[in-house]
Amino acid sequence: MKSLAELREIRDQVKKDLDMRSGAHRAKIIVCMGTCGIAAGARDTMTALVAALDENGIVDVAVSAAGCPGFCEQEPLVEVQMADVASVRYGHVDAAAAKRIVVEHIIGGNQVADLVFA
Repeated sequence: MKSLAELREIRDQVKKDLDMRSGAHRAKIIVCMGTCGIAAGARDTMTALVAALDENGIVDVAVSAAGCPGFCEQEPLVEVQMADVASVRYGHVDAAAAKRIVVEHIIGGNQVADLVFA
């Protein structure tokens, strides 16, 4: 760190990241980040989800991490929870699929049928 401005920039980014994980939101996206998920690319998936939300100006959706749900062969797994609707779990979510989930499910309100893992 070389300046107070740089410190403020770091603070603002951390605050934004924390706000994205908690608080009152219309939806929540949970990325399974157990060792199997991370090995399958869950970090890239989470990064793509956050980037897609940011690109679309969506600030009322929380993104958080969870452990392994026990379906390692389906990793990276992502669950979308929206109020008054049953949660949806998606399997094999890479960066391209993450963007589709944001556009089609979060924005459009439609499940991405070919990614749903029951």
